[in-house]
Amino acid sequence: MAKFLITGITGHVGPHLANYLIERGDQVYGLVRGTNELDIRDVVLDENFNKIEFLRGDFTSLRDMDRIFSEHMFDGVFHLGAMSHPPTSFKDPTGTYETNYIGTKNIVKVISRYQRGCALCNCSTSEVYGVVPEDEQPITEKQPMKPMNPYGWSKALADEYVSGYANIKAFPFNLKAFNVRAFSHCAPRRANNYSIASDTYQLARIKSGLQEPVLSVGTLSSKRVVMDSRDCVRAYAMLMDLAVGRDERVIGESFNIGGDKLFTMRELLDHQLKISGLDGKVTEMINPEFVRKIDIPTQIPDDSKLRKLTGWKPEIDVVEKTLPDLLKYWEEKIK
Repeated sequence: MAKFLITGITGHVGPHLANYLIERGDQVYGLVRGTNELDIRDVVLDENFNKIEFLRGDFTSLRDMDRIFSEHMFDGVFHLGAMSHPPTSFKDPTGTYETNYIGTKNIVKVISRYQRGCALCNCSTSEVYGVVPEDEQPITEKQPMKPMNPYGWSKALADEYVSGYANIKAFPFNLKAFNVRAFSHCAPRRANNYSIASDTYQLARIKSGLQEPVLSVGTLSSKRVVMDSRDCVRAYAMLMDLAVGRDERVIGESFNIGGDKLFTMRELLDHQLKISGLDGKVTEMINPEFVRKIDIPTQIPDDSKLRKLTGWKPEIDVVEKTLPDLLKYWEEKIK
């Protein structure tokens, strides 16, 4: 039984990762700032929830991290916690920087102080690449990082910091760490301020009579390769297992993670309308607040590095499974 700490366990992906790790027999610790851990029971079954040991603390507080890492030993840390909404990052760039960069530095510091054998999976983002011309895609890990928003900038800094600690021999020790750069992913618990979940949330409200049949949408021409977040966490775990074993093919490296199929937001919305039974019954309106200041027109990942190393590939069909699960989630959530 390996012992893993998950930061961001009360977010979108963290609970799915906890489910996966517990069901394969690992001990999971969850970092929480307040008392909001009960909220994850919407996707974590009681049997799994009762096996999680929750630790109180904020990773932006070095004092909190000193306390936790001096009192508990971990085989690995999945650092998922972040301020991860690009539009919000423009409103609070300082808070975004402190959370995503300083918070990551704190995690690295306490591992170096107390647990040098602990591995670190640092969750970066595809946003670090910024706008990449279509003729330069699919995007490999060698693509220069040119982020276009405070969220991407802060994540790029954290990404480079982690890689540096893992690769530069002048440091006191070589951190057993790697970065994962997940491209678009979605599953139940995806916040409704993101496009796919926003559409689904509104459709659930319309079906329940809580909203007029008018759907607020953003840019529908954007193209994304989308995967299910429950597939994404398998990739995190596969790479972590190699890092725990000090596999040099992982340590200090960065890995793209992506799905198999490219969609426009228009195509995904059309699927959602059909699944909800509201096709032809809803009026769409562009909401200026849903249109990003700086949009990335197309993102196509090359994650062959991950697939060749681990054998990972997506197993969940986004149209047949992810979107129906997301609609069911929001229908139950708004009751």
